[in-house]
Amino acid sequence: MAQAWLPDASRIPAPQDAGPMNGGAPRVVWFIWPTDPQGISAKSVAQRLVQLNRPAHLVWNPVHGQIVQQLPPSRAACGLGGDLNRHGRACIQIRVLGSVQEPFTDSKLDGLDEILAWLDSWEVPRRWPAGPPLPFPHSLAGGGDGRLWARGGHFGHSQVPGAVEGDPGAIDVQRILGTPALEVPRPREELRLLERVI
Repeated sequence: MAQAWLPDASRIPAPQDAGPMNGGAPRVVWFIWPTDPQGISAKSVAQRLVQLNRPAHLVWNPVHGQIVQQLPPSRAACGLGGDLNRHGRACIQIRVLGSVQEPFTDSKLDGLDEILAWLDSWEVPRRWPAGPPLPFPHSLAGGGDGRLWARGGHFGHSQVPGAVEGDPGAIDVQRILGTPALEVPRPREELRLLERVI
């Protein structure tokens, strides 16, 4: 059962949002809030996003494990252009404190398991349809594919259709999704021998 609010996350509710969701495949968009996560709290970034009228669903400091929620996924956040904020049953926007030059997945990811469990409850597929985000500044020219976007799943901000930003940079999507390394398929001959034994 999907929970509107992430358990154990702090809350700084946003006074405004981009409206109700339009329906369709659920997705999550990973953004970077450019700052040093050693010196700035998720709470201060969430307060700044409220001041800018650009709330996210979650603001996360992966180094200290601070998570602040501003909106429930049933309401659209304000980080994307046009109507894109409202695409899907959920279009969860996560602002991660860090840098596009230094992927946040290269450091501590305190709180990630809780975030992923919550995203799972919203049935966001654990897949990255557009593949790993490009490194910055190459990600500025990446642009998004509308067909891939329609499938739902996880996306970097730079992979959203019409995006002009280059975040989150070259993050390790397997580290985020917990995806195991792909197994090499066995040759047919080995399978035939196994069938004879069984």
